[in-house]
Amino acid sequence: MWFKNLQIYRIAEWNMTPAELEEKLSRRALQECLRMEMQSLGWVTPRDEGESFVHVLGQHMLIALGVEKKLLPATVVNQQAKERAVEMEQQQGYKPGRKQIKDIKEAVTIELLPRAFSQQRKTYAWIDPTGGWFVIDASNLAKADELIETLFKSIDNVTLKPLKTSLSPSTAMTGWLSGGDLSSSFTIDQHCELRGKNDEKSTVSYNHHVLDSEEITRHVKAGKEATKVAMTWQSKISFILHENLQLKRITPLDILKEPVETDEELFNSDFMIMTGELMQLLPDVIDILGGEEAVS
Repeated sequence: MWFKNLQIYRIAEWNMTPAELEEKLSRRALQECLRMEMQSLGWVTPRDEGESFVHVLGQHMLIALGVEKKLLPATVVNQQAKERAVEMEQQQGYKPGRKQIKDIKEAVTIELLPRAFSQQRKTYAWIDPTGGWFVIDASNLAKADELIETLFKSIDNVTLKPLKTSLSPSTAMTGWLSGGDLSSSFTIDQHCELRGKNDEKSTVSYNHHVLDSEEITRHVKAGKEATKVAMTWQSKISFILHENLQLKRITPLDILKEPVETDEELFNSDFMIMTGELMQLLPDVIDILGGEEAVS
């Protein structure tokens, strides 16, 4: 089970054993949405067939936030509200005002919620207190914040801080595209995005394109900055580095796997290999970005 996106945090304080974490998370397990709830959040087992809320392998822990959300499309609510607004107009002789329309939509939503379908999703987090890593598999900051907020409601004595580097990813990526030196552990792949600094913030995106071309150099000289660059680390893992230090589209490449017989063995094998590789990749990423910013 490889993470596809990395939202990276540093553990500043962690005073909790896996058993203590298990006990805390079990108190806030995911519950089904109530009849009038749009969404419910709570902890679930990382493995579908598992019984523990904390999957432990050596020094590493894996947890998962479950989110159940009612599916109530706006188009359905708007259509029902439109029909009722027409009925109201016929009854009162004039079109409903804004407040009446708002009240109609709220009434329709309340009526439809109990009959709405629900869907569930998981957001995983890898915890390595020894190495000081807390990494969330989330494609956007909102999902990461969702997990962290629920974690802080569930446990105490934990402090997390977003990873910060001395050199901003945008500055570093712009330098690499302009011919600057890059560690031999990394290669630049054929995808990048550049954005202008002016008010218009024009954006240029290249896909499957050689990035050392004169055209890209001209864009950089004209004042555009790199916001995304596709990279490969040690021919093992490819990813896209974003200006906010997110790593997305994580793809394992030439990585050897041990033969396994059961789903549990496969899960553990993937988790062990992933954490082992990320423990090497992340320090290398920090290094090419000038090192980790000192905490004041």
